Amino acid sequence: MLLKQMKYFITVVDCHSFTEAAEQCYISQSAISQQIKSLEKELGIRLFEGNKRQFSLTPAGEYFYRHGKVILDEIEDFKEETIRRGEDQELNLTIGYPKNFSTIKLHLAIVEFNRLYPDVNISVISGTHEELFEQLIEHHIDMKISEQRRTFNENYYNYDLKHSECFVEISSMNPLSQKDIVTTEDLKNMSCILVVSKGKEDSEREFYEKSLNISRRFLYADSLEQARLMVVSQRGYLPVDYIGDLAEPMEGIKRIRLHYKGKPTQRNYFACWSKENTNYYIEEFVQIYKDLLHK
Repeated sequence: MLLKQMKYFITVVDCHSFTEAAEQCYISQSAISQQIKSLEKELGIRLFEGNKRQFSLTPAGEYFYRHGKVILDEIEDFKEETIRRGEDQELNLTIGYPKNFSTIKLHLAIVEFNRLYPDVNISVISGTHEELFEQLIEHHIDMKISEQRRTFNENYYNYDLKHSECFVEISSMNPLSQKDIVTTEDLKNMSCILVVSKGKEDSEREFYEKSLNISRRFLYADSLEQARLMVVSQRGYLPVDYIGDLAEPMEGIKRIRLHYKGKPTQRNYFACWSKENTNYYIEEFVQIYKDLLHK
């Protein structure tokens, strides 16, 4: 049995016509009829009842049609993946994620992706929201994970990952650490510590000023580790978004839910990548990551 005979048969059923199926397959009607007769002869059964103008499927024909479509779809996927691997001498996927981000689920997603696609090289880059956006525009990264801060650009896919809960990390020595919930009003006399790259301080400060109405002094750290050392030293509090798993806070630090205007503070996190440069591996990684976040 030839794959093209299976394709001819399925096309006839889909078109409900031998004539239209022949046109779609770029062969003559007599040729497509002959191929299907050869298929029935090889199988030793009839797939059609009636004639070329009016026909129906036998029970065997129904079974062959239903399962044949699945097989042809799988073969097409197999073909596309083979071509993709042949065209790409070296497969690379570069992911950008926020500097103040918990990477537990991201780590697990990379492990799972590597298990499924060992030939793909994964690189990760951390940065502020604006840095990651610039890296994406300049094609230095293939996909970024970040919260929504601007109107979506129609040239990019913005795939909803999860709503995050917002917390602050504060020294256990601070009286506020005894509370279950803190508000921005509670924090108004404390410095806000932001994890940010040099040169990007203003954009990060402006975001927190506008989103949480914070106008107190800001301090800046190059990394999450440095920011937490500043928290332990009682220099200020650290805003932290929760998406996926978040490790227990370090000794001497209390993590407390943040409310603003009487409501829990939340942010929407998305995976974003260019429609122009989309590919199967980006889409597959994003789906693996989202599935892990929702487990």
